[in-house]
Amino acid sequence: MAENLDQIVESYEAERLATGFEFTEGPLWHPDGYLLFVNNRINVIYRLVPGSEPEVIRENSGGANGLTFDLENRIIMCDGDDRQITRWEPDGSITVIADRWEGRRLHRPNDVVVRSDGSIYFTNPGLRLPPEEREIDFHGIHRIAPDGTVTAVITDLESPNGLAFSPDETILYADNTRRGDECAAEKERGEVCTHQYIRAYDVAPDGSVRNSRMFAEMHSAEDGVPDGMKVDTDGRVYCTGAEGVWVYEPDGTLLGIIRLPEIPANCAWGDADYRTMYFTARSSVYRMRMNTTGISPWRGG
Repeated sequence: MAENLDQIVESYEAERLATGFEFTEGPLWHPDGYLLFVNNRINVIYRLVPGSEPEVIRENSGGANGLTFDLENRIIMCDGDDRQITRWEPDGSITVIADRWEGRRLHRPNDVVVRSDGSIYFTNPGLRLPPEEREIDFHGIHRIAPDGTVTAVITDLESPNGLAFSPDETILYADNTRRGDECAAEKERGEVCTHQYIRAYDVAPDGSVRNSRMFAEMHSAEDGVPDGMKVDTDGRVYCTGAEGVWVYEPDGTLLGIIRLPEIPANCAWGDADYRTMYFTARSSVYRMRMNTTGISPWRGG
């Protein structure tokens, strides 16, 4: 167990790799040596080779947000504007994996992870949808089984956003962004929002979840909300949020907050050794070297 952030972070100097975007999100490192990320305000996905200018690789992305790899290393995307989960095929075509649960349209899928059995878990918040367009009466987390069946596995969050598995996949972490517009109003008054937190859930062998419990509270009066999450090989949890990236030990102890020049929305492990953390932060993309190794969603091959 680390005693403080100094044992985790090799250098607090954040290197800015690219800037000038409307809102960056969805970072995903490809082992061929580049970072994928989205500018979800204009529906564009970029490829960024460190040291080079970012290259547009997909336009009209349907509001793509969270990205990850499936077991065959195809890109899985949360298309928030199109209200669906899609797969980017090797030939460039797009396959819709899920757009409904029990016949009702999804809200706005936000972030996504893939378990080693091939099942896909994604957050499905709906607060950005007009109430009359919401067909599901809760903001939850859904699971897509390998056979394509969509189930609701978590229903006790007010506005789920980021999610991540523990290294052994026995725990699923999910963060809550806010409760309606109350938090925004509180922060405008300089007050602390008490609806920002991370919950933990036990994951059964069949993929179902249980034992919902509070993992960490991320209450803050500063700008930013709990958003993207990742873990390292020691089980520490990294969650972007107000003030920076909040780093927790597996028992929920807060080690500290990694501060960046801009408020981060998401993060991803990268480089050949997965000891660099990449951050999408408002108008820019940054990276920082770490003393610990992250977990890659790439399945090898």
